[in-house]
Amino acid sequence: MTTPAQPIAILPESECWNLMSSAALGRLVTTVDGQPDIFPVNFVVQHKTVLFRTAEGTKLVSAAINNNVLFEADDHNAMEGWSVILKGIARSLRTDAEIEEAEKAQLLPWTATVKQHYVRIRPLSISGRRFTFGSEPDRDFTIA
Repeated sequence: MTTPAQPIAILPESECWNLMSSAALGRLVTTVDGQPDIFPVNFVVQHKTVLFRTAEGTKLVSAAINNNVLFEADDHNAMEGWSVILKGIARSLRTDAEIEEAEKAQLLPWTATVKQHYVRIRPLSISGRRFTFGSEPDRDFTIA
């Protein structure tokens, strides 16, 4: 008889990066006018950082003013799901060398808008969880 998988597993850092690298859409959480806000962005992982492009506007301004951000990516299928959260420092890339390196990632905008600014999030921490889907257990059931 096999033991059922735990419904929630904490992921090691290496798996967090692998999963983030497999995703293309994430959410940037930042503060705008003193209030939390969240923005969907397409992104890539480059050198264990998160890289995204943006136009002039709220995401760019918030990265400049309040560079402490959260970034979350996740995915799921019928059997399981995962979620990775990165806490980090966002910074708009300015130098020719930084922009040249970012352009190697071939990160293209999904929408038909000009997004000429690159923002890189350098991690302070990364954590993740994998979820195994299933029926809700009896109320007396406890996870060890």
